Amino acid sequence: MEDKSSIIYIIETLRPRQWVKNLLIFAGLIFSQNLFNPEKFLYSLLAFLLFCLVSGIVYTVNDIIDLPYDKVNPLKSKRPLASGRLKVSYARLAVAILLPLSLIGSYLLHRRFFMVVAGYILLQILYTLYIKDIPILDVLSISFGSLLRVVAGTVVIDVSISSWLIICTILLALLLALSKRRYELINLEDAGVKRKVLKDYDLQLLDQMINITTSSVLIAYTLYTMSQRTIERFDTSDLLFTVPFVLYGLFRYLYLIYRRGFGESPEEAFIIDKPLMIDIILWIIIVFVIIYIL
Repeated sequence: MEDKSSIIYIIETLRPRQWVKNLLIFAGLIFSQNLFNPEKFLYSLLAFLLFCLVSGIVYTVNDIIDLPYDKVNPLKSKRPLASGRLKVSYARLAVAILLPLSLIGSYLLHRRFFMVVAGYILLQILYTLYIKDIPILDVLSISFGSLLRVVAGTVVIDVSISSWLIICTILLALLLALSKRRYELINLEDAGVKRKVLKDYDLQLLDQMINITTSSVLIAYTLYTMSQRTIERFDTSDLLFTVPFVLYGLFRYLYLIYRRGFGESPEEAFIIDKPLMIDIILWIIIVFVIIYIL
């Protein structure tokens, strides 16, 4: 029974609810109009599964390193390692087994994909050990982690993606990271002690950065839909009609941050909040129709 429980806690430590971030890997497949290419779809699917495993390993390593801090953190003390439900030795064993398997799988799938995965792991280790305590760089490094997901999805199927979409990815991930810092600053007692970097932030600064980033996301996406390269690639300018859905999504997310107190796990807002989820689904459907049908 203990071994069975440990397996469940190891899976929980891998944080499967966070794997929704890895859907960014499919951006290259969709926007390169290769969604119905069986070979490229399979490569993207395998890349997604491998990145889920890799990101889960990174979360586990992070929990092992931050264990003393997580035990006194009211938001993280209920995690399997911090609460004592999962032994550290079991977590280390899981990393020792899963990390080599994920790296070997990444290398066999695509060498350039392997390089991106290795870069992602290095970035996350540097974040855990150093960058997370450096203001501004901490949230920027999180956004670059999302960018690497998009890059991984493009290199594995040997396609390129618009620089505008890359910028949108960075900015959107930055918005999520800033909203999480805002939540932590408000909800953690002695926040500067629990997470050292929070002592270098205040609500006014974070709110200004959130406002700038939100505006930048909208501008970047609008420019992407209007760019000549986008119009020529898809042979239509109709992507401009998806801008209102992006605008509503951004406004709804800001509403959740400021009126509903969301932010602890920003990605879950896209699943928990029905209006936001419906908006995203409608955006996906309309983008699909414009790119693949019209």
